[in-house]
Amino acid sequence: MLVTFKSKSSADIMMFGDVAHQMLRMMGYPEQVPGAIEPEDIPTALSKLTLATEKIHLDEQAFEHLVSEELDEVNELDVEPAVSLHTRAIPLIAMLKAAQAADEYVMWE
Repeated sequence: MLVTFKSKSSADIMMFGDVAHQMLRMMGYPEQVPGAIEPEDIPTALSKLTLATEKIHLDEQAFEHLVSEELDEVNELDVEPAVSLHTRAIPLIAMLKAAQAADEYVMWE
C-alpha cells in the first residue's frame, strides 16, 4: 500500500504504507488513512516528527560507531544500504514547514 501526503503548498509525497504509518505515529496521529492535519495543529506535529527523527538519527550514529568494524566488513559486500527514517522524513518535514507558513492543511490518502 502507498500513502500520499498532500498540501497545496508543496508537491505530493508518496511513501510505502509501513513508513507512512511510522511517520503518522511519530507526529501523534493514528495510522488511519485517509486523514489530515489542520493548520493550527501543524506546529505540534512538526515538532514531534522532528524530535523523533533526530533521536532516531542520533541512535543510528551511536550504533554505527559501536559496530564500525563490522560495518566495514559488510560494506565490502554488494549490499544496498538501508534508508533511515530520518532521511525518509526530510520531505515530509519540508511539507509541514511549507504548510505551516501558508496556513494550509496536510492530508494523506
